[in-house]
Amino acid sequence: MQTRDQLFTDLHAATMAEGSSAYGLIEDAAIAAVDGKIAWVGPQEDVPEVYAELPRTSLGGRLVTPALIDCHTHVVHGGHRAVEFEMRLNGASYEEVARAGGGIISTVTATREASVEDLIAQALPRVDAMLAESVSVIEVKSGYGLDRDTELNMLRAARTLPDHRPVRVVTSFLGAHAIPVEYKNRPDAYISEVCIPTLRAAHAEGLVDAVDAFCEGIAFLPDQLVPLFDAAKELGLPIKLHAEQLSNLGGAKLAASYGALSADHIEYLDEEGVQAMAEAGTVGVILPGAFYTLRETQTPPIDLLREHNVPMALATDCNPGSAPMTSLLLTMNMGCTLFRMTPEEALQGVTIHAARALGLGDCGRIAPGLRADLAVWNVTHPAELAYRIGFNPLHARIIGGAI
Repeated sequence: MQTRDQLFTDLHAATMAEGSSAYGLIEDAAIAAVDGKIAWVGPQEDVPEVYAELPRTSLGGRLVTPALIDCHTHVVHGGHRAVEFEMRLNGASYEEVARAGGGIISTVTATREASVEDLIAQALPRVDAMLAESVSVIEVKSGYGLDRDTELNMLRAARTLPDHRPVRVVTSFLGAHAIPVEYKNRPDAYISEVCIPTLRAAHAEGLVDAVDAFCEGIAFLPDQLVPLFDAAKELGLPIKLHAEQLSNLGGAKLAASYGALSADHIEYLDEEGVQAMAEAGTVGVILPGAFYTLRETQTPPIDLLREHNVPMALATDCNPGSAPMTSLLLTMNMGCTLFRMTPEEALQGVTIHAARALGLGDCGRIAPGLRADLAVWNVTHPAELAYRIGFNPLHARIIGGAI
C-alpha cells in the first residue's frame, strides 16, 4: 500500500463533523487526499480547481465514514477462557471455576508464560478481525501480567503490532487491573512496589500513552489509586479508568478530578459522577459487550450523559473473560439495542468520540487537515452500520489516502 494524492468521487460522506447533526452527511460528495491527509471535502460539484486534476477514484455512490476507532481493548493477552465459559454454562460456580484455575488468574498465568513474539502472534488474528471492519486505531491495555516483566512485554507487543499490520496503536498501562495472588490483601503494597515502578519503566522505554486502572470492590478502591494517578500526572500521562461497572465507588469522580480522558463501563454512574465528567471534559466509554457477556441488568445512564452533554464512545472491550469480541459493528448494534443509543450516537461513539477518548485530534472525522483514514461501505444510509447483526458491509479501507 502506497500513499498517493487522489480525489475520491461519487460518494456520500458522513463527516461526523464537530457539532453537526444527521451524521454531518454530504450527499454526492468528493474527498481530496494529499500527503496522507484530507485536503478538502464537500459537494462533488464544488471541487476546487487545485484538486480537480488529481487522479480520480470513483467510489460508486457508496457511503464513506471516518475509519472506525476501538478505544478500549485488551487485545494483547495470552490464552483463552473458553473452558471457563463452558464450565459456567454447565453450572459451575465462580468458586469452582477459580479452584480449577479459571478467572483472571488463568489469563495472568498464560500471559506470564508467553514471550513478546507469542503475544503478538496471538493478538494478530484479533487485530485482523478488527481491521476487516475498517478499524484504523486500536487502544491496547496491559494488565494481565501484574508483574514488571510481563506488563512491559504486553506493552512491547502492543507497540509492535503496527510493524505487522496497517494499524495505529495507542497503549494504556493497566498495571492496577487486579491484585495478583502474591500480593493478596496487600493492594497498597502492590501499587507502590510493582505498579508505580513498572509505570516509570514503561514511560522511560516509551511504551505508554495513558494510565488506566480498575476501580471496583474486587480490584482497587479510589483512595488506593491516588498514588498511581499522582505518578501518572508527574510523568505527564493522561488518565483513564474502569469505573462504576459493578457498583458506584465514585471512581468516575476521581478520574474527572485528574482531567481524565475517559471513564469506562459506568453502568452504576450517578448524576454527581456525570456532572464531574461533564466539567472535566471526560468521555464516557460504553462497553455493551461486557454487559452482555456478564448478563448484567444495570444499564449506563445514557439519558443523564445526554442531559449533561458528556460525549459517549463505544468500544469492544476485547478481552478473554468478560468481552471476548472483536466486532465494533456488533458493538454499535448492542449500544442501540441494549442501551437505546441512537445509530448516530453509535457511529459518533466509534469515530469522533472514540478519538477524543484517546486524546487524538487528528482522526475520527472527515475534515481538512486530518488523517485520510476512511471506510467505504456498501450501504445507502449510515444507520445501516448499527442496524444489521453479524453482517459486514465494508467495501474498502483507506489508510493515509490509499486503498
